[in-house]
Amino acid sequence: MYSQLEQIALSEFSDVVLRAQTVGRRAGVALKLRLHIRDGTIVDVWLSPNRTRYAYHWEQRAKRGLLHRHDNAPDHPHISTFPKHFHDGSEAAVEESYISDEPPTALREFLTFVRAKLAEYQ
Repeated sequence: MYSQLEQIALSEFSDVVLRAQTVGRRAGVALKLRLHIRDGTIVDVWLSPNRTRYAYHWEQRAKRGLLHRHDNAPDHPHISTFPKHFHDGSEAAVEESYISDEPPTALREFLTFVRAKLAEYQ
């Protein structure tokens, strides 16, 4: 699955994504996909082996003090889209997430968000 997501990132979002790499290996399986973003930040995509759990995480704390992450860890039961939720700028700022459950679509949605935010930061 990570190779398919890497292809999407590099071909459809080449204006945003500089390069991609798989990170870590356990039993010969990549643990996550790391996308290097043009502004020096990174996006990490993690999918559980059975694809029931996920995280799409944009790490910007070193550059802007921000992070953005869609994930479905069951740790915010008060959110109406539980277990899906979105960290909007920080770990503490949690709101509903409507990101797709299909990884290719979710990656496109997330990288579209990254692209739009980068345009705002210019």
